[in-house]
Amino acid sequence: MKINVVGTSGSGKSTLARKLASVLDVPHIQLDQLYWQADWQGTPDDEFFSRLRQAMAASPDGWVIDGNFDRTRHIKWPEADIVIWLDLGFWRVLSQSVRRAIERIVTREELWPGTGNRESFRQTFLSRRSILLWSLGTWRQNRRRYLAAMIDPAYRHIRFIRLTHRHELAACVAALVQRNR
Repeated sequence: MKINVVGTSGSGKSTLARKLASVLDVPHIQLDQLYWQADWQGTPDDEFFSRLRQAMAASPDGWVIDGNFDRTRHIKWPEADIVIWLDLGFWRVLSQSVRRAIERIVTREELWPGTGNRESFRQTFLSRRSILLWSLGTWRQNRRRYLAAMIDPAYRHIRFIRLTHRHELAACVAALVQRNR
């Protein structure tokens, strides 16, 4: 099974993707980890795309990709069987984003091994590059983009699963495990 978990930052993509990869016994490919380098520097697209292709090719029988990066759609979606869209409400995503940011600031958690990238109070709450501002600014845009993708004939080979409430997550995981047997 080849799955891409998408949704606005803070919606719970990584948590769901890790869980699915674990129960389905396939690799978890985190786009942020492939993209972000030390000091919050992004990877040039040609290298980023190459890393993604290599990660996908390393597990031809299945994977769970976590992340949007719309510019990678031409690489991941031709092979994807399922796209799970976490389309949680605006206030839910905002509250989860704030809670996660505060947790990461307090624990000084390194976001992607070897990068040294950590969230800080200043970056999160006082910067124009804030992940919270990013979430706020992309929530509506993501909704339009994924609604359009669901009806796009180019993606008719993909089963879209749109989850709009947190209580749907466990049922989705259980159904996919059952389907994979």
